[in-house]
Amino acid sequence: MPKIIQERDKCIGCGSCAAVAPDYFELDENDGLANLIKGKMAKGAFVREIKKIDSSIKEAVSICPLEIIKIKK
Repeated sequence: MPKIIQERDKCIGCGSCAAVAPDYFELDENDGLANLIKGKMAKGAFVREIKKIDSSIKEAVSICPLEIIKIKK
């Protein structure tokens, strides 16, 4: 099953991922950084298993200025 991996500690809070993939990312009200919705901490990053890789996930990966969002197949 594919996974979304987000290195949240490197996030700058630009909000691009939340804008293009709101089903997967949201900005945290407390610190302004992006949260991977339903993500679980594993090996220093947040990980979420998904059934399929849709276009919004691909766009979030490509739009992140720090390249901290990845897809693992």
